[in-house]
Amino acid sequence: MTLRKIDFRRSWQLACEQFASRVADRDHLRWELGQTKRSLNETLAALRELQADVQARWKAEAELASLYREREIARAKATERDITQPLN
Repeated sequence: MTLRKIDFRRSWQLACEQFASRVADRDHLRWELGQTKRSLNETLAALRELQADVQARWKAEAELASLYREREIARAKATERDITQPLN
C-alpha cells in the first residue's frame, strides 16, 4: 500500500477557489431572481391595467346598448299610429 502525500496548502487553495465560485454563482442567481421578480411585477401591473381597460370597454358597450334601446323606445312612442289602418 502506497501512501500519498497530501498537499494541504493546495487542497485549501482549491477549496477556497471552489467556494468563491459557488458564492459568485449564488450572487448571480440572486441578481437574476431579482430581475425576474421585477419583470413579473411589471407584467402583472400591465395585466391589471389591461383588465381595467377591458372592463371599462365592456361597461361602455353595455351603456351604449342601453342608450340605443332607450332611443328605439322613444322613437316607437313618438310614432303616431294611423287609427284608420289595421294593426296587422
